[in-house]
Amino acid sequence: MQHDTFYADDGEVLHLHRSGSGTPLLLLHGWTASHAAWSPLLQPLAGHYHLLRPDARGHGGHALRVNPAPDVQRLARDVINLLDHVGLAQVVAVGHSMGALTLWQCLRDFGSDRFSHLVFIDQSPKLVTDAAWRCGIYGDFDAVASQRLIDDLEQDFVEAVLRLIAFGLNDKARATYLRNSSGWRAAREVLGAIDPAPVIAIWKSLVAADYRDVLPGIQVPTLLAYGTASNFYTPETARYVAAQLPQARLSLYDDADHGPHLADPVRFAAELAALLTPPAGNAAANAA
Repeated sequence: MQHDTFYADDGEVLHLHRSGSGTPLLLLHGWTASHAAWSPLLQPLAGHYHLLRPDARGHGGHALRVNPAPDVQRLARDVINLLDHVGLAQVVAVGHSMGALTLWQCLRDFGSDRFSHLVFIDQSPKLVTDAAWRCGIYGDFDAVASQRLIDDLEQDFVEAVLRLIAFGLNDKARATYLRNSSGWRAAREVLGAIDPAPVIAIWKSLVAADYRDVLPGIQVPTLLAYGTASNFYTPETARYVAAQLPQARLSLYDDADHGPHLADPVRFAAELAALLTPPAGNAAANAA
């Protein structure tokens, strides 16, 4: 495994972990996570792909020196800066949660030429709900609830993040949080090491975003992985996203939470491989 750093075009130093060989595969983690979130997938993926696992700015324990209040637009530009740094004209990109939102912002700002295939994991194109939009967080997370969460994050960042995860649609998560199980204790320790200000700034930009108009314009093969027991989204959200994407394959993971790819890494790796394998007719045509 190789640990790399590169300069974004605003002068910020960003971190990138590289491993494996083969088709370049960019893995963008979720909010408050880091490159380490992809660790369960290293074994099934590294033998087939050149894995690029960046830490989003403000994440991964790397102090910011240039911009203390980044937003999703800046994260999207960082993706392009990363591809330029490693000299890749095109890549397969996988975005989980915030990573999916980052890719949608990237598609809005820079188009799809840098991506041959896309994977979006358990995310809604608009987090905040209203009377006409119920496919955001919990199916019931309006502007008032969104502002309440921001206030809570600024008061007690760690517990506010944990409550966001726990008091959603997954009853098991709620029960284990109230029991203060070892997993929640470990998460509390990890979150306690994060500088809250940059990630709160990013969160504010995420809840302000709306990518519903981006989806129909995505004209590359796309895999959608959603958990049927997601902490945040109902299967209706998954079906909405699938209906908007011209080349989407929807995969629902029974009883999986917000991380379906982590619930069954072997299945996810197989579905990714299938996405990248051209149909038999196309393969024969290409060979001819």
